[in-house]
Amino acid sequence: MQRRRQQSLVVPLLLLALVSAAVTGSAASAQPTLSPLPTPTALRPLVHPTQQGEGAWTPQGRRVQGHAAIYTTLMHPPHNPSVEAGIAWIDPRLLRAQLYSGSLSPGGLFWKRTAPISRSAAQTLVAAFNGGFLLKDSHGGYLSEGHLVAPLRPGAASLVIYRNGSWQVGQWGRDVAMTPSVAAVRQNLTLLVDHGAPVPGLVTTDVATWGVSLNNVVDTPRSALGETANGAFVYVEGQMDIVDLAALLVRAGAVRAMVLDMNPLWPVFATYTPASPTGYAVPANGKDLTPSMYQQPNRFFEPQYNRDFITLSAR
Repeated sequence: MQRRRQQSLVVPLLLLALVSAAVTGSAASAQPTLSPLPTPTALRPLVHPTQQGEGAWTPQGRRVQGHAAIYTTLMHPPHNPSVEAGIAWIDPRLLRAQLYSGSLSPGGLFWKRTAPISRSAAQTLVAAFNGGFLLKDSHGGYLSEGHLVAPLRPGAASLVIYRNGSWQVGQWGRDVAMTPSVAAVRQNLTLLVDHGAPVPGLVTTDVATWGVSLNNVVDTPRSALGETANGAFVYVEGQMDIVDLAALLVRAGAVRAMVLDMNPLWPVFATYTPASPTGYAVPANGKDLTPSMYQQPNRFFEPQYNRDFITLSAR
């Protein structure tokens, strides 16, 4: 009798094991293994003599499937060598982008994605950075969450974010265009770097063409975003003129790049490193790209922050 009971339990236990294996396999297949881009090589400094570690990359932020998704370095801009500019290298194979909107930039109170970053979004957040100028100064359009706040202008420098979280930087109508897969578009002036070189006509004394500098300060904090030949992105920020900004983007490998916001209050790039891979990003585990940044990692978690910005989250 005991032997029959044992035999009668064998089939249900086998079925349970098969179901469990199927569920486990299904969960594993739901999160495919990601293949990161090759680690970036050290950058050759633009200023000599060089400082120790200048141009060498350091991994920053939450790791994604064990891989560093962001590397940062500091370099000295040639025309203002007493300061350090920050460069962040970003792997879009590991990170998905989202555009967050503000009541002042681009305007409106109907946004679902707006500051502060929610608790659920913070669990995958790796980094966040500032958007562009106010729309009246950007000479471009803005599209997000189905709202076309300002018409998209042909020829404008554009950050395009797709529904799958991938993104591109390019000239609207040439490199990027409207398709059903486009989720958001943020335009700002025209391209600063194109075909791997600074665009013609840049001058070191400019304080208006590429954004109005506060108090006409040439070496004001400036920021920009570029895309490299192998699909990585580079964010650059520091107190410099527009010529140096373009030069640093090119040295970091950008083939196309666009200006983002400028002047002391607005450029900010922060990475977040929770204690565990699934921990929450919070201001306390955040770090600014450069020590001289006025804004701190808590900026994106403040309800009163009314400007647009971009988040980078683990895929």
